[in-house]
Amino acid sequence: MAGPLFDTLKGSNLAERPVWLMRQAGRYLPEYRELRAEKGGFLALVYDSEAAAEITMQPLRRFGFDGAILFSDILIVPYAMGQDLEFLAGEGPKLSPRLADHALKALEGVPERLSPIYRTVELVKAQLAPEQTMLGFAGAPWTVATYMVNGEGSRDQHDTRAMAYSDPAAFGAIIDAISDVTIEYLIGQIEAGAEAVQIFDSWAGSLSPHEFERWVIAPTAKIVSAVRAKCPGTPIIGFPKGAGEKLVAYARETRVDAVGVDETVDIAWAARELPENMPLQGNLDPLLLLAGGEALKIRAKFILDACAHRPHVFNLGHGIGQHTPIAHVEALLEVVRGWRRPE
Repeated sequence: MAGPLFDTLKGSNLAERPVWLMRQAGRYLPEYRELRAEKGGFLALVYDSEAAAEITMQPLRRFGFDGAILFSDILIVPYAMGQDLEFLAGEGPKLSPRLADHALKALEGVPERLSPIYRTVELVKAQLAPEQTMLGFAGAPWTVATYMVNGEGSRDQHDTRAMAYSDPAAFGAIIDAISDVTIEYLIGQIEAGAEAVQIFDSWAGSLSPHEFERWVIAPTAKIVSAVRAKCPGTPIIGFPKGAGEKLVAYARETRVDAVGVDETVDIAWAARELPENMPLQGNLDPLLLLAGGEALKIRAKFILDACAHRPHVFNLGHGIGQHTPIAHVEALLEVVRGWRRPE
């Protein structure tokens, strides 16, 4: 097990920076759109392991990224916990029954819904070059809970935040249940061939510091500890989007191996303030990649330079947008591949 991405996540400050992009497998690629038109809806693609593996491999064939990120969705966990899941065109994912209206005990788990995802990991791992790293992932308990409680995405996570304040015992039970399934899910991915995993907390930024400690840091620390006990040596990336200055406590207390930094954070501040020698990942604004031009190249070089003194995985601050031109990704990779750490 080797390669620049894996080595960086294990703490090596390489002269050249590994790169992968969140949502690198998906709608901005014409080959993905062609396959989706042939196969059908998003969930059908996720559960067709051969198709999902093909989609996972598409950006590596086109761009030669250092990591393959599993093509799946963070809502597979609530689906395995017994909520119904559908993706509606123009509306996004819908989960039912909403836990704002129904008790957690109303759900009956369907653990076999995780098995096709493990098969996808196996299929992708078998196709990767030795120097490429297979990345698995799961949603963090807080972010997954926001969908389970509300039944869909929301602008400010109002219903979930209100439930966390008004009935912390019931909400804590939801968080605990998600955490337990997530531990099983990540371990399953690693046993199937994932060499590193990322925990996505896309809505972490909506919480106050106290609630952040309770609903982001504590459950993430539980997951990290359990996964590390079962799969020692597997790097775990934590990505609490919107955490801002709370990144410092997150990095220290969750004990993740690497921290993803979103585009709203000053990368120079993160490189200065986060634990010494902890690998960072990020943090180009996806909208700057969409816009392209000289500003894209300047900013990419700034990010690389700011992290020169510590391990760094070049990535976006969140997922690549569906209208991003292929030429802009190629221009970005030219900058990243041409950069060398100063001696």
